[in-house]
Formats: sequence, structure tokens, C-alpha cells
Amino acid sequence: MATTATVTARPTVSVIVPARNEEGNLGECLQSLVTQSGVEAEIVVVDDHSTDRTRAIAQSFPEVQVLEAGPLPQGWTGKNNAVATGAHAARGEWLLFTDADTIHLSGSLARALSEARENDVEFLSYSPEQIAVTFWEMATLPVVFAELARQYPPAKVSDPKSPIAAANGQYILISRQAYAAVGGHAAIASEILEDVALARAVKHSGHKIRFRYAADAVRTRMYRSWPQLREGWTKNLALLFPYPGRLAAKTLLWWALPWVSVALAPTVRPVWAGTVAVLGFTRSTAGLRRSNFDLPMELLGALFGMPMFAYLLLRSKRAHANGSVPWKGRTYSGAEARELSDSKQPRLLLRTEH
Repeated sequence: MATTATVTARPTVSVIVPARNEEGNLGECLQSLVTQSGVEAEIVVVDDHSTDRTRAIAQSFPEVQVLEAGPLPQGWTGKNNAVATGAHAARGEWLLFTDADTIHLSGSLARALSEARENDVEFLSYSPEQIAVTFWEMATLPVVFAELARQYPPAKVSDPKSPIAAANGQYILISRQAYAAVGGHAAIASEILEDVALARAVKHSGHKIRFRYAADAVRTRMYRSWPQLREGWTKNLALLFPYPGRLAAKTLLWWALPWVSVALAPTVRPVWAGTVAVLGFTRSTAGLRRSNFDLPMELLGALFGMPMFAYLLLRSKRAHANGSVPWKGRTYSGAEARELSDSKQPRLLLRTEH
């Protein structure tokens, strides 16, 4: 891995890592990045006003350039401000935006660059392998990612003829030319769901994008506790799904079907009730196959994760409707004080800082 301290030639890739209070994740992330090989790269960490050891951990890696995010401008989200700061300082022909909670497999950066070039795309996003440890993670994540795969099928996202665009902000590799052409993160400064917004901007500008599940390249553990998981998905879910209320209702109905059948078994023919229960539970479990988790976690999702997902959907819908979406010590509020209906999906959100 080339270092910014010794290399004067323009690097091929600039890896930009925004970090706000990431002392629990950043060290492992940077270790996986500085050991990449096969491509000239620089690594830029942007400290987004952290109050823990984030900056000290970043500075402990001589290969890493550490920047401080400037004051948060009115109308910007914290992450957009941080990554824009990194992009402004970056010198690479390609930019890799990746989160501090990611772990990059050996040689993955060079392979990603080759994949983008071989597929003639200027925007490549990976959905990382999800590491789940706690019960909350193991039950909820299969349902969330199964629904995301249904809403944003990677094949359609990667199809230039399809209007569907999506990305995972934990791994976005984009050419500098395409990034500049759409105005970079300044053009989506107020978007909480900045990854999908950037993908839409790039695809709608006529550039080709590619999106896929990439356990062969990167892994992550997004949330390490129920409060973190609740806050994170509250921030995102109402933006990811256009009808969160309807989806919550549908999810609860499918989850309840087997349980209601079992409860009614004493009053109806047990064979019929048992058949409905088995078919309903099988259908729910089969629907989670697209989530890329193993069978035990799919079973947990079908048993316990579906009502949790419905709760998070409704919580997210309410938070965005009320214009109060907390995330990492900041609160983001709606551009307009209006009540959201199921037919209206929130898009541009402005910032208030606590």
C-alpha cells in the first residue's frame, strides 16, 4: 500500500473514511486498508468532531492522512460534510468511500478496481457481509436485508435500462470524473440516505453503476447493541422503503398467520390449522433467503425478526414525520413541517445540531 508521506505521484485510488466516535471500529478498519496491495492508494480519515480516541487511533497509522471535518454548514448532514472534506483533499483517479466499521479482505481494493474497469462502470458499490453477534442483530438483519434485496434487486440496480438505483454507503468506489459530473456530495448535502442519493444521481446522469453482495471483499458489524440498531434503522428505513406503513402491516400479517393458525387449532380442524401454520412459517423463512444469511438466522428472523422490523419501520416513519431523527449526537429535521402519509416518501432532510 502506497503511503501519502512518501508517494508524490497521483495515486490510483483515494480511500476516504469518515469517522465520528469510532474508536471501537477504526483500528481494525485501517489495518485492513493499509495492508491492501496491487494498487497505488492513499488513505484519508476525516475526523467528524469525535470526542473519543478516534483521531489518535487514525494518527497511529503513519500511512494515513488525518483531516478534521470543518464546521457543519447549514443544510448538510455530518457524514456528507466529512466525506466532501475528504474528497476535496483526495488526489486519486478513483474515490473509495468506506465506513469505519468495515473490514476489507486482502486484495479486495485491487479486485474492486479491476471489476469496475472490466464491467465498464464508474460507480461500484458493495453490500458487505454482515457480522451479527447479539440476538437483536441475528433476528432483525435477515428481515431488513431480505426486504432491501426485494426493493433494490442488484440485477436491476446494475441494469442501465432500469430506473432503480441503490448503493451501500459502506463501500462506494466511484471515478473522480463521475463524482465531479454529478456535483459530488455537495449536490446531495442534506440527504440522510446519501448513498442511494449519490447512486441515483450517477445513474440518472447516464453513467453505468454496479451493485452486488460482496462477502468476498468486505465485511461489517453495523450495530453492536439494541440502542445502536434501533437508532440506525430509525434513521434509514422510512427513506429506503416508499410505503413503510404498508410494509409494516404486511410483514406483521405474514408473521401472525402461523401463530393465529396454531391458536385456532382447538376450534377448527387441527390438520388444516397445522397445514396453514407450516405453510405460513415456510413462506416467511423462504422469503428471507435473499438476505444472504444462514438458515439458523433466517429462522430467527421468521420467528422474531419480522415484528421487530415492523416496529422499526413504524418508528422510522414517525421520526421522519415529526422531523426529529437522531444520529450520533445530532438531530436531523424535515425540510418542511408536514405529516408524512404512506404515499409520500421523505427525501431532503436538513440539520439541527445538539
